[in-house]
Amino acid sequence: MPEHSPKDIAIHVALLVTTIGTTTLAGAGLIGKKIDTIEEIFINGLPFAIPFLLILTVHEYGHYITARIYKVKVSLPFYIPMPPIGIINIGTMGAFIKMKSLLKSTKEIFDIGIAGPLAGFVAAMIILFYGFTHLPPQEYIFEIHPEYKQYGLDYASQVYSKGSMVDSSILVSTGSNLIFAFFENFVVADPSLIPNHYEMMHYPLLFAGYVALFFTALNLLPIGQLDGGHILYGLVGAKRQKIISAGILGVLVFVGGMGLFNKPVLSDGFVPLQSMDDFLTFSPLYLLFLYLVFSKITERKTTNLLIATSMFVLHFLTAYFFPNSEGFSGYLVFSLLVGRFLGVYHPEAYIEEPLDLKRKILGWLSLVIFILCFTPRFLTVE
Repeated sequence: MPEHSPKDIAIHVALLVTTIGTTTLAGAGLIGKKIDTIEEIFINGLPFAIPFLLILTVHEYGHYITARIYKVKVSLPFYIPMPPIGIINIGTMGAFIKMKSLLKSTKEIFDIGIAGPLAGFVAAMIILFYGFTHLPPQEYIFEIHPEYKQYGLDYASQVYSKGSMVDSSILVSTGSNLIFAFFENFVVADPSLIPNHYEMMHYPLLFAGYVALFFTALNLLPIGQLDGGHILYGLVGAKRQKIISAGILGVLVFVGGMGLFNKPVLSDGFVPLQSMDDFLTFSPLYLLFLYLVFSKITERKTTNLLIATSMFVLHFLTAYFFPNSEGFSGYLVFSLLVGRFLGVYHPEAYIEEPLDLKRKILGWLSLVIFILCFTPRFLTVE
């Protein structure tokens, strides 16, 4: 019997084609140019869609090929298309493969888990190297923002300041990570060509690499059955993995919450700590959210409620005494996905076996890659 039936292949191809379409539309929107024809959608959208989906595909086939080496039954990658709607949308929620048979040993879990992020990281580095060594001239930005031309190449000091012509507009800037810092400081020959972080999304190769690195960091978080969870389980075992994963989830929720408390939550300017009315409206909803995130930390509901309440108090006190503290609220959505649905803890393998030195080195290398790729604030919307 064939490994993948014609029906399975048709589903995967349909998802891939649809995701190519949505990421191309998203890329055309990100580039920021005026688009009048379908041809222009492809011309402007594919430079983002192709490299980003290539990195995503390399990542998933890293898992797939390693699983097949171990003779584990596994699906082809499921690509998840997402309509390009909203201020920032990349046209996809990623991809995943589904294991059709159980992984028996710690070694299998570790090898299959680490293969994806390592492969995807290498692909992202190649694309970023090309992107940073083939930057367009500074005047390229005037193709995106012809209104900047009146300010010349010193436009940044004019258009991003208070009272500027774009002060009433929505400004979106990317964060930074150690990989980008390395390329910007040691690879780019002419520093004047490095795009402003408010304009990074208009550089498709760089933005594709930036998003891919962020996805790599999320996958390498040592929680549950994320790739990082598989790796951590192989390195330290089930008991220590539970403690570390719960702690990492707490840190993720804390950073996410700090991006929420002193910031507008809704478009009408609702800010949790702006007034007592806002706080009383916000508090029960946020406490419920925190409880859902931590609802599977222990088997005791009262303990989980206590953890959620403690996190709420920590957020409140930090935001009150340190009003300029910042975070990234997007981590809250990911925390809910992990804490409530994907699971915080890693199931134990049938065969527990210590990893050899080579695998341990790769495991700790993946932690270094996580640190290099991680961006505390993925995007800032002003």
